[in-house]
Amino acid sequence: MLRWLLPREDDFFGLFERHAALTVEGAKEMQRLVSGGQNVRALAARIKEIEHETDVITHTCVEHLHKTFITPLDRDDIHRLITRMDDVMDYIESAAAAVWLYELSDMTVPARQLADVLVRSTEAVAIAVGGLKNVKQADTILNACIEVNRLENEGDEILRTALADLFRGARDPLLVLKWKEIYEALENATDRCEDVANIIEGVVLEHA
Repeated sequence: MLRWLLPREDDFFGLFERHAALTVEGAKEMQRLVSGGQNVRALAARIKEIEHETDVITHTCVEHLHKTFITPLDRDDIHRLITRMDDVMDYIESAAAAVWLYELSDMTVPARQLADVLVRSTEAVAIAVGGLKNVKQADTILNACIEVNRLENEGDEILRTALADLFRGARDPLLVLKWKEIYEALENATDRCEDVANIIEGVVLEHA
C-alpha cells in the first residue's frame, strides 16, 4: 500500500525531461528576441513564464527527493542535476529581462551568435537527459554531452571576441555595460549546460 503513496522512481525522469524541453523553448524564444524586429516585451514576458514553470518543476523534483525512499539515481546527483538545469533558464530569463528593461532595440551579431549556441546546447542537453532512463545507451548520451562541451568552448570564443569589440573604440559606456551583461548572461547559460552535461556524464560512467 505504501508503494502507491510514494512518488514513483520514473517521476524524476519525467520531471527532468519536461524541464529540459521547457528550457529549449526558452532558449528559442531568446533567439527570437535577439533576432531583431520582435516584440521584446512580449517575448521577455513569455521567457519569464517559462522560467517560472521550470522553477515549479525544480521545486517538485526536490519535494519528490525528500519523499522517495529509493531513488533511480544518487540523491546528490538528482539534486545537482535539477539545480544546474534550473540555472540555465535563470540566466536566459536574466538576459531577456535586461534587453527589455534597458529598452534595447538594435540587436547585435554577438547576441544572435550566443543565442544560437545556447539553443543548440539546450537541445543537446535535452537529448542527454532523455537518455537517462536507459543509461545502457551510453553512446547517445555521451555524444550529446561531448557536443555540449564543444558548444561551451564555441560560446567562450564568441564572448571573448564580443567583449573585445565592445571595449574597442569610442562607444557609449552605458551601452557597453548593458550588452556586456547580456552577453555574459547568455554565455553563463551555456556554461550551466556544460555543468549539466558533466553531471550526466558522471552518472552514465557510473551506471553503464
